[in-house]
Amino acid sequence: MTPFEVGLIMTGVLLVLVVLGVRVAFAAAFTGLVGLIVLFSMKMGFERGFFVALKMAGTIPHSKSVTYALSVLPTFILIGFLAFYAGFTKQLFEAAKRWLGWLPGGMAVGTVFSTAGFAAVSGASVATAAVFARVAIPEMLNAGYSKRLSAAVVAAGGTLASLIPPSAILVIYAILVEQSVGKLLIAGFLPGVFSALIYVGIIVAVASWRGDAPAIKGFTWAERFESVPGTLPIIAVVGIIFCSFFFGLATPTEAGSLGAFVVLVVAFVKGMKPKQLGQALHETAKLTVMIFTLIWGVLVYVRFLGFAGLPEAFRDFIVALEFSPWVVMICILLGYAVLGMFMDAIGMLILTLPVVYPAVMALNGGEGVSAADSAFGMSGEACAIWFGILVVKMAELCLITPPIGLNCFVVSGVRPDIPVQEVFRGCVPFFVADVLTIAGLLAFPSIITILPELMG
Repeated sequence: MTPFEVGLIMTGVLLVLVVLGVRVAFAAAFTGLVGLIVLFSMKMGFERGFFVALKMAGTIPHSKSVTYALSVLPTFILIGFLAFYAGFTKQLFEAAKRWLGWLPGGMAVGTVFSTAGFAAVSGASVATAAVFARVAIPEMLNAGYSKRLSAAVVAAGGTLASLIPPSAILVIYAILVEQSVGKLLIAGFLPGVFSALIYVGIIVAVASWRGDAPAIKGFTWAERFESVPGTLPIIAVVGIIFCSFFFGLATPTEAGSLGAFVVLVVAFVKGMKPKQLGQALHETAKLTVMIFTLIWGVLVYVRFLGFAGLPEAFRDFIVALEFSPWVVMICILLGYAVLGMFMDAIGMLILTLPVVYPAVMALNGGEGVSAADSAFGMSGEACAIWFGILVVKMAELCLITPPIGLNCFVVSGVRPDIPVQEVFRGCVPFFVADVLTIAGLLAFPSIITILPELMG
């Protein structure tokens, strides 16, 4: 048996375990370890191969957890939980309602911009959906909005956290493909805004057609301006993070730490209790451990893939296809759409990128290719950033599509009176909006690449 065949067999075992419901982290660590044992046993005998594989797998958690780039994750996660427990979300939604409620479906439009604003400090889609299921849905229902639209807006709006910096999933992508964390986070800003605007267009069109989302009027200009101060802490954090990245004033970890400090100070000024701080720290620790465990487990599997030669084989296969690079790229994205029906976003990316990313880079012409000589009209670095945003947007799409559709389950879990089937049905227009967004990002890559290029 060749190493390549061992790689295929263990990959099949991994997929079976995931389908059976085994957590991705443990399934990947198990198959990676067994695969390494088999490969090394083939070369040096079982006894020696077993201990070599065990030592190699054992070094990964420490060597990867001490990576400086990973330290950005807990700081970004902490910002989101501090903002939630300090009550910033209610103030953000209230301001959006007063300023945008006059539009058809105005409170839903306000919810989209509120989730986008909270996404800019939380970086977690599921957390954003859970928070606004509590804050926004009751307000929309009281205003006469249908349950289906109210729940769907929250579920879809929560997905914006995957793109708008600081995005945890973009940080993970950057670490896995060894690209600049700062450039990738900045690259997600315009696509996030672009996606939010398409959501708004869909909401206004649906609300005007169905009439199930009446406009909210009656707010005076004085009342609108009264709501602005409550949004200033979030605006300040967004400004700190964006300017730090764009102008190179601080590393992502330093920017995240400064943002967390600002939110903490404002939260205490507004009367945050020690118990709430403890809850925020506890939730941050739980989510951080979950993400780190996932990374550790999958990286054992990735190490095995490297020895088995699967990434190189897949890369050569993709490059040898007699189709246009654009057709191949669309097929890859469609593959992510199918895979996302059965796996969570982070697990899906961590498992596939070690194989798919080298193939995409080779399809464009290689890591060091110039824009003039490339297949997609962009340099190797720009292609890595462009592909990252596309893949993360596909992950967003999977958050509102059955059967997994994690955001839909979260919203239904917070609001048991709204069946998850209703949330999925309500998300159909937003699915169309996401498809339009992905088409726009494919047709106009500069939406993604312009800000990173300005950074130099």
